[in-house]
Amino acid sequence: MSKPVILITGADLAPQALRLLGDYEVVFAGKTPTEDGIVALCRQHDPVAVIVRYSKVGAAAMDAAPSLKVISKHGSGTDTIDKVAASARGIQVVAAAGANAAAVAEQSLALMLACAKSVVTLDGRMRQGQWDKATHKSLELEGRTVGLVGLGAIGLRFARMTHAMGMRVIGFDPFAKDLPAHIERVELEAIWTEADVISLHCPLTAENAGMVNAQTLARCRPGVILINTARGGLIDEPALLAAVRDGRVAGAGLDSFSVEPIPADHDFLSEPRILLSPHIGGVTADAYVKMGVGAAQNALRVLNG
Repeated sequence: MSKPVILITGADLAPQALRLLGDYEVVFAGKTPTEDGIVALCRQHDPVAVIVRYSKVGAAAMDAAPSLKVISKHGSGTDTIDKVAASARGIQVVAAAGANAAAVAEQSLALMLACAKSVVTLDGRMRQGQWDKATHKSLELEGRTVGLVGLGAIGLRFARMTHAMGMRVIGFDPFAKDLPAHIERVELEAIWTEADVISLHCPLTAENAGMVNAQTLARCRPGVILINTARGGLIDEPALLAAVRDGRVAGAGLDSFSVEPIPADHDFLSEPRILLSPHIGGVTADAYVKMGVGAAQNALRVLNG
């Protein structure tokens, strides 16, 4: 008898994770899988599990795989999986929560510091022969307030980092319990009105899509810095661009976007006060292994009952 199939919506998986899946035939969807391609592979192989790296997994893919028991995310964000459709079909959705927490929190810290210290701008100026020591003043973060939206594994780790820098840490998360003493729990409104730096660490839902918009940005402190290593859909991108250009937002560090890859004519690309990285916050050699192993273990836990 042939082995049951586990489908990976990507071109690779960490060797440590593949070793855990030795009792299964592993099928890869390739570097840039499409929804239609995933449906076709599900119809061809009828997998018992899907490990999601890229693209979306919707109802059509689930219907094409009647043996499917579990969809396991290679990472923590499950917004690319139709969880309502999965629940209706008795398919479990699991995530490797926390596997990339260190990597993403470090990326958040890097973007925050780069914005506050004008790292990219000053590097460019020096390469043009300029020496701005007498005229440039960066922002000192000690004593400033950082507001976190989302206090899961990533948010908690970033909170610890910023607290160690002497920042006041406030956070909003209606689902978080037993917060450490260095995080002051607040309502969402306080994030907008009290924070000098706002960092997003929450999943994207129908309720919070576009939560950073013209109205919320207008309530922010002048000169606020915005960091997003979560999901691009949390931000109304034209509103953010306008707020940066009129000075309400001093700078933004973004690792995710509403459309990815961002279009070649995206307005963010011409705005030097918005620092960009290509959704690689969780992409490190260590996180690659942690997420792969976590995703494999979670899938096996369901398959083994």
